[in-house]
Amino acid sequence: MSTRRDDVMAELRDWSKPGRRADLLAAAWQAGETNVSALAKAARISRPTVYADLRSRGIDPDHRPKGTSVITNLSPLNIEGFTGVGEQLEVQIDAALLRWRAEHPDAGSEEAKTEGMRLVSLADTTYRYADVRDRLAHEQVARAERDRLLHQVELRWEALSSAAAWMAAHHTYVLAVDEARIAIDMWYERVESARKRPFFCSSPRDEAAYQQIQAAGHPALEDAMADLDQNPVLTNHVLRADLDQAHERRMELAAQTLRLAATGSQ
Repeated sequence: MSTRRDDVMAELRDWSKPGRRADLLAAAWQAGETNVSALAKAARISRPTVYADLRSRGIDPDHRPKGTSVITNLSPLNIEGFTGVGEQLEVQIDAALLRWRAEHPDAGSEEAKTEGMRLVSLADTTYRYADVRDRLAHEQVARAERDRLLHQVELRWEALSSAAAWMAAHHTYVLAVDEARIAIDMWYERVESARKRPFFCSSPRDEAAYQQIQAAGHPALEDAMADLDQNPVLTNHVLRADLDQAHERRMELAAQTLRLAATGSQ
């Protein structure tokens, strides 16, 4: 008869089976969780181990899978003459109203008022959409670059083990660490900017304008907004702390190597 202890131990043994962790990580990645730090935390392993496990399942961690949350269409907006440029809003609204009046010379004041409200809403929604879309896209680019450069640090460190020109390879590693620090800070600025500017529709007119923007081939924003880090302050701190801690330890190891090399050359 199975007991709770037997069940728990069976689960533990299942987790310990070769490849089981890699399978679970691959499944999480394919389900849309492409944050390597989040995967490492969930699996209680290091970031390099996450990279190794993903590659063992044919996944390139440097390239996130294409999905609805990835904003790839940044083509200029032109929705009935509205481009999303704030400085041009009033001029574009006036021009749109003039065009409408020319096309509807017999329209009454109520019709003109209704159309005017629609155009104002379309102009405002297009402007807010353009602003939010660009912020989200910049965050996604910065996040991908952050993860790429953090991975580059691991590759540069691993390369030291077999480097013929050790000093040059070590310098390349040190530069990679510095670039990763800059990338983390850049991502933090981008994600904070994106989080400060949410996108929403507050009326049926706004919703209609948003649907019109999407119908013109521009991406929806909801998934990308949901994909933003919910605690960027903590993530920024953890990424910097992990990077600095690993670098400090590696510099100690490198110093030992240099001392041995110096001793051997005497």
